Amino acid sequence: MARYTGATCRQCRREGMKLFLKGDRCYTDKCAFGRRGYAPGQHGQSRKKLSNYGIQLREKQKARRIYGILEGQFRKYYEHAASIKGITGENLLRLLEMRLDNVVFRAGFGGSRAEARQLVTHGHFLVNGKKVDIPSCQVSVNDVITVREKSRASEKFKTFAENPKTLPAWIQANVENYEAKVVAEPARTDIDVPVNETLIVELYSK
Repeated sequence: MARYTGATCRQCRREGMKLFLKGDRCYTDKCAFGRRGYAPGQHGQSRKKLSNYGIQLREKQKARRIYGILEGQFRKYYEHAASIKGITGENLLRLLEMRLDNVVFRAGFGGSRAEARQLVTHGHFLVNGKKVDIPSCQVSVNDVITVREKSRASEKFKTFAENPKTLPAWIQANVENYEAKVVAEPARTDIDVPVNETLIVELYSK
């Protein structure tokens, strides 16, 4: 399974903003972006004016990094979004939000999308009663994601049960049963990622 293996905080510095890729650590003084809020590399502290293409490219890269997706897969999401009814940019974000690893993160089972992806890969979740270990699996409305019985003794999931997080409107959680249910497709107003999807559509439309 291909994935980015470089320094996580480097990605935030490159985009010039916190992407909260490390979960709770990003809120502490240990956050690298807080100490060095400029782009990495020898010329990172010099400011360069971006062209329209550069602005569009940075927006696409930001979205990729937030959701932890490589270029080829991201383009496939865009092509799928463009082929279905609706606004392409909103379709794209909706497809990304409905990935299993993102739903696990949104439900509070993981502190970051990277952690949620790892938990899914290690087989800790059931989708409608069946084990699924593919992070990119697309969930649907009325799907129920449950922590496996064997995994519930883990401190990670005990924390979820003791300190449930505020959930987006399209997800409902049953803390006692260690489960979350997708009750609707996310609307654009439910998706709080700092991304201008219109710029991404403009980039791929050239």
